[in-house]
Amino acid sequence: MSVETDLEQRIGLVLTVGVRTSAVFLAVGLALNFAGVESLAAWMMTAGLLMLMATPVARVAASMLEYLRHHDWTFSILTAIVLLELCAGIVAALVFHRRL
Repeated sequence: MSVETDLEQRIGLVLTVGVRTSAVFLAVGLALNFAGVESLAAWMMTAGLLMLMATPVARVAASMLEYLRHHDWTFSILTAIVLLELCAGIVAALVFHRRL
């Protein structure tokens, strides 16, 4: 199996699992909301949205691990930089959200 095929399959798996898991949490949260269990419904929907937002970050992390596994150092470093920038953006959003 080629490097590109390995990478595409792993990324496809990460994206599929992330989106499907998020969809399940959102659907259960919506059903709970209709059933009147609002506190649990809000938690489920928040978890679903967080999973959906985390899916692209997980995709970048999976890419980096796959590049490392195949000793592709150039793409490993570039992907690590992208991952660090994504994480820095998340941290900045959490820190500066409190100050606005």
